[in-house]
Amino acid sequence: MTVPAAVVWDENSLQLRLLDQRQLPENTRYLDITSLDDACQAISTLTVRGAPAIGIAAAYALVVCAKRSPADGLSRVVETAAAALKAARPTAVNLAWAVNRLLTVSRAGGGLADLAREAQTIHQQDRQICRAIGNAGRHLITPGCRVLTHCNAGALAVSELGTATAPMYLSHQDGVKFKVFADETRPLLQGARLTAWELDQAGIDVTLICDNAAASLMAQGEIDLVLVGTDRVTANGDVVNKIGTLNLAVLCHHYRIPFYVACPSSTFDPGTATGADVTIEQRSANEVTDGRAADVLARNPAFDVTPAALVTGLVTDLGLLDYAAENPLEALLTGQLKHCH
Repeated sequence: MTVPAAVVWDENSLQLRLLDQRQLPENTRYLDITSLDDACQAISTLTVRGAPAIGIAAAYALVVCAKRSPADGLSRVVETAAAALKAARPTAVNLAWAVNRLLTVSRAGGGLADLAREAQTIHQQDRQICRAIGNAGRHLITPGCRVLTHCNAGALAVSELGTATAPMYLSHQDGVKFKVFADETRPLLQGARLTAWELDQAGIDVTLICDNAAASLMAQGEIDLVLVGTDRVTANGDVVNKIGTLNLAVLCHHYRIPFYVACPSSTFDPGTATGADVTIEQRSANEVTDGRAADVLARNPAFDVTPAALVTGLVTDLGLLDYAAENPLEALLTGQLKHCH
């Protein structure tokens, strides 16, 4: 793969660099993150994006903040920075999950080296998780399969391989011939700028389509499978993902096309009952109107909620969960289910 890493960490100097994904695909530029403000701005402005990647970035950002703090004030600095980082993007559960892991280390009396070690562990575990997701879902990518994906749940959103794209990358490495259709994903075009670009860089057969073309392709029998990522899965199995995901799930239900969601187990949120309880991030109207529309009011939710009833299954690092099975998500969350495929 030739896709640049979203998060770069120097373990010797404890320096963090983030790929500025706003500049892709025209420019590959990294930003040095040297302060809490740098980190929060990078996360909120989508310099770094994708649920796992922002969790990794936030973990390292806490280390950067701790590095700049006096030894006797480290725990206080970590607590303050953790609160700010978790508020930067409230919908994706991985962000709070990663930050809370470092908070646990700090509250147990851990120092700078301990925090750095935990952040690196999160990063390394994500690599293993992505590969496990790929292995769990690679059988879905059959010869001649035509897959539709939305937004960017690719290598740029994680440590490597991606979540929704992990089965694609591994199948491609196996020599399986298949085709991917990538939604452009308005208004920020993560599908057009990121997914289509990274899959093309990897040599995968990819075609970019407008968001509103999906129904037409499905009606013509050109889509065999929809595979997307997610930022949160609630206790009842609802899926919170990039705005437009619900549209695809409804279409899949109508045309009887499998709708799978790929995610690490850290994306499960057993503490939130349903998708209706999730705070949906509302982004600036300027992302919708600037250069595109008249000067009118605009609503710009970053995510939508897909009800569990529209989901065929989850592709996770612990296996493939069939939503038709009896309480598979509950079993997984309680550690009773390791594989379901």
